[in-house]
Parts: sequence; structure tokens; C-alpha cells
Amino acid sequence: MKPTGIEALVCEEIALRQQKGINKYGTTVADNQLSLREWLQHQYEELLDAAVYCRRAIAEIDANAGRCSRCEMLYCECEEYE
Repeated sequence: MKPTGIEALVCEEIALRQQKGINKYGTTVADNQLSLREWLQHQYEELLDAAVYCRRAIAEIDANAGRCSRCEMLYCECEEYE
């Protein structure tokens, strides 16, 4: 079964990222000889970045809705609106 829709898009993006990684590092993930600790450190750093991106997006949505991103209340008394 061939992926369609969002799944197909994700597969395409994975292939593009793989090529980008090969171009940048000269190897694939499968062929990279990092230790398990090093792989986990890379993943941890990626997850920290993802948390920052997610929180920034939430703050933008809240700001557009007139909602405080700290307490989620509309026009609250937090420092953010002072």
C-alpha cells in the first residue's frame, strides 16, 4: 500500500531530510557510528527545540485571541498585560 495524504507528505519530507543530512554530514543515520548516549543527546536537544517552537506557537494563538499565554485568561491581571 502506497502512502497518501499527510502520510505521503511525511514520507517525502523524511526522504528530503535524509538527503540534506547526507549532503551535510556525508553519511546516513544508519551508517553513523555515534554512541547511544550521543544519539539520545541529539534527540533531547531536538525535543527542547520542539518545546520552544510549540510554546511560541501557543503564545501567538493566545495573543491573537486576546488571551494571556501565562494563565490562559482573557485580558488577565498578569504582568504580560501591564
